[in-house]
Amino acid sequence: MTQKGFHVAVVGATGAVGQQMLKTLEERNFPIAKLSLLASSRSAGRSVEYKGEEVVIQEATPDAFEGVDIALFSAGGSISKELAPEAVKRGAVVIDNTSAYRMDENVPLVVPEVNEEDIAKHQGIIANPNCSTIQMVVALKPLQEKYGLNKVIVSTYQAVSGAGAKAIQELRTQSQAILDGEEFTPEILPCAGDKKHYQIAFNAVPQIDKFQDNGYTFEEMKMINETKKIMHMPSLAVAATCVRLPVETGHSESVYVELGEDVSSVHEIKELLSASAGITLQDDPDHQVYPMPAHCVGKNDVFVGRVRKDLDRENGFHMWIVSDNLLKGAAWNSVQIAESLIKLGLLN
Repeated sequence: MTQKGFHVAVVGATGAVGQQMLKTLEERNFPIAKLSLLASSRSAGRSVEYKGEEVVIQEATPDAFEGVDIALFSAGGSISKELAPEAVKRGAVVIDNTSAYRMDENVPLVVPEVNEEDIAKHQGIIANPNCSTIQMVVALKPLQEKYGLNKVIVSTYQAVSGAGAKAIQELRTQSQAILDGEEFTPEILPCAGDKKHYQIAFNAVPQIDKFQDNGYTFEEMKMINETKKIMHMPSLAVAATCVRLPVETGHSESVYVELGEDVSSVHEIKELLSASAGITLQDDPDHQVYPMPAHCVGKNDVFVGRVRKDLDRENGFHMWIVSDNLLKGAAWNSVQIAESLIKLGLLN
């Protein structure tokens, strides 16, 4: 490892997102002088390769953050609640990938292409938004800046990897069982801890996370509330319906927006999106070109296509948005925030 740089800790290093964080740090050649990999006591003692070296995993305890400059958390909300303040006490800046601090008024919720300037307001903790929120606001930001934004209605088609490694395995196991004509018992999806679990293979499940008293799921409320916070638009009208599909990686979204000003043409919107940071426009209906989750895996950008005008609403437009939920939706966005901390001079 390089001798110049920062002491970086990855909490939840053995999980799907933690592994993607390590891969992203390596691909970006992030300036790391020392790397600490932290996980539960069950994983302590195992080793993970980083840049050709074996790094031994330590148990995530308060003392493990001594001397850490940046701590990337992705080990569950309860772990973040317990250990993030301990890391901050010891001088680290925490970038948290859970929902633990996202709606805390003292914690900036950041997507660098959208609200990088909010990073400067941090008091030790910066929250990484929900994966489905991230890809949507990246596409909404240029529209908001140029035309204004009045309403957003989103329906998501989310991959099982958003529910973790066990959900991926359940999809694979169920799919094989159905093809082989065998019986199986759903155990993971739609939501851990619920009384009922349903088949995900060859199915669509209109529940992600727990139902709230208002009839929306927690995932849907995350999208609604986080979008307003990230875009500094508390009065923005937002509605969401979140659905789990039998796709391993890559979230898709159908997004309807009502803009604040008239737009001369759909072509104008496409040009604006195409020129915006973090967006790849794939929109050529004549040649059946549009984003699909199978083609976004392993790529950092947000992919946008099927841009078209609503047939009834004057300033209404529809978009199809796809992104790798483990990368832009988690690991890449977290590393981007860390890079922004350095760029903005917010680390000692």
